[in-house]
Amino acid sequence: MPSPFFSPDPVSTPSTLALLHLKRDLITPIILESPTDSSEKIENTRFGSYPHSTLLNKPWGSQVLASKVDTGSRGRGKGGKKLGKRKRDDEDEIGTDADLGFVNLGEKASSGFAHLILPTPETWTIGLPHRTQVVYTPDYSYILQKLRVRPGDRILEAGAGSGSFTHAAARAVFNGYPSKRNEGVADDTVHDQQKLNGVKKTKKPYGKVFSFEYHEPRFQKLQQEIVEHGLEGVVRVTHRDVYNNGFCVPPDDFTEINGQEPSVNAIFLDLPAPWLALPHLTRESQNGANALNPTRSVRICTFSPCIEQVTKTVSTLRELGWVDVEMSEVEHRRIDILREKVGLGYEGLRGVNATAKNVEEAIARLREVEGRSSRWIAESKEAENGDSTPGTKRGEKGTKGTVKAQRLEGIRQAAETGEIKMWREGRLIHRTEQELKTHTSYLVFAVLPITWTQEDEEKARQIWDKPKASPGSNGAKAT
Repeated sequence: MPSPFFSPDPVSTPSTLALLHLKRDLITPIILESPTDSSEKIENTRFGSYPHSTLLNKPWGSQVLASKVDTGSRGRGKGGKKLGKRKRDDEDEIGTDADLGFVNLGEKASSGFAHLILPTPETWTIGLPHRTQVVYTPDYSYILQKLRVRPGDRILEAGAGSGSFTHAAARAVFNGYPSKRNEGVADDTVHDQQKLNGVKKTKKPYGKVFSFEYHEPRFQKLQQEIVEHGLEGVVRVTHRDVYNNGFCVPPDDFTEINGQEPSVNAIFLDLPAPWLALPHLTRESQNGANALNPTRSVRICTFSPCIEQVTKTVSTLRELGWVDVEMSEVEHRRIDILREKVGLGYEGLRGVNATAKNVEEAIARLREVEGRSSRWIAESKEAENGDSTPGTKRGEKGTKGTVKAQRLEGIRQAAETGEIKMWREGRLIHRTEQELKTHTSYLVFAVLPITWTQEDEEKARQIWDKPKASPGSNGAKAT
């Protein structure tokens, strides 16, 4: 089954993964199901209820309004009267199934909506069910870039956890879907045409993610998600203790057919003690030698939250022959740039802190308030003496309200006419976003070079010491 992460349909279809985007940091993953005559699955959220029938066959990115879900009509008659058990079997008394249905598909709720978005590794990281600490987008994007992962590569992951990095790595190495007969050609027609033209068949490298998880319940849950998301052709999840048993990457069907070695060239370890698994990731190791690509340098990254773990990992890497060891820390922050408008001259406008910006402005406003109070007291005394002034009776708008309304109206008109230039008024400030989902982590990178034998050294010297023709010598060899 094609995965929605790689080749999605233009609209939502049954039995596929979809994401309900409720707000910026709240995404709910769902598996869409077709409604039946007797029941229908409904997603109940704090922003309304969404029957699956209203989510199917919708273009990705569509805004879906919440529906009215009537859970109180079951067991009630046409008139709304609650029925007893004996009368529920009488169709004439309780009406048809449509009268008793839970969902009024024709009616939309008065409020509430959500957006139906396409699943990607970034959105899946936000909405996935957390079983362990999650590797967020700022971390795994930097890790995949440093490991130089590209389509067709084979990456090994230990400590899959919630599967956030697994989905990102699957997209990075994806280079088509392998099949039992796939030999680098599209179909039999193309293969026969290439054979007639004398074109040599090519073997297409297919990407693969070998994921290991020690905790069996997490392994089972991740395996279920991989199947539901259509990633079983790209991701292989194994329940294994890599500390004691090492890594085993057995050949599968498509590697044997395409002639590819079951080896990896990138490693990611999200383990509490990665130094215990490193002895199985050397060229001489018996429990992990077949997992490493013998013809290319292998790159590794370990994910550790404590600096003590980094110290032990770096020492073990150097002892085992890993080179170019370095440590990085991702401190990704978004910066909000805005203008802070403070002052009574912006009172009533949107996004303004209506407080005095200095002492002079505060004193002027106090004098204004005291003056209005004095006039109001004087008008009240005149009203008591029988000389009532319009607008000063209880419940009517007096001088105080009239002055404020006139002031706010003047400020609003000045903003509309451009007399107050809101785009350049105020103080320019910068603030870092505090809600970005990430956590403290130290990333250790290293490279394991290929095995260099004496024969390789001799071949290299022969190529290097071979005389070359100098420019302009008409093919004469240089001495």
